[in-house]
Amino acid sequence: MKKPDKREKFVLFIDENTREAFEKLQSGKYEDIQLYGFIDRAIDDLKANPFVGINLPKRLWPKEYVQKYRINNLWKYDLPNGWRLLYTVKGTEVEIIAVILEWMEHKEYDRKFHYKGK
Repeated sequence: MKKPDKREKFVLFIDENTREAFEKLQSGKYEDIQLYGFIDRAIDDLKANPFVGINLPKRLWPKEYVQKYRINNLWKYDLPNGWRLLYTVKGTEVEIIAVILEWMEHKEYDRKFHYKGK
């Protein structure tokens, strides 16, 4: 049986602009406030278990993520109403950090990850 991971867990945003975009949601229209709540709940889940999302295969990663963020893993957390939260996980012997890259609607996600419509 696998022993529990005792490392401290944190959730950060990739940059200040992303954090500010998240904060702005709570003072937006109803849909924005709702999305803020979805992401806030996801942050709680990621603090409990940074690997709660779906690990995306490297062949699907957008080149811009590799170039811009120098990621070596990519995770997707499905939010309600078809939204997707994308993050990467970084870790040391003492901590694990889930770094939120961005969130997007399902259609935008499909386009960015080159999924074909059925």
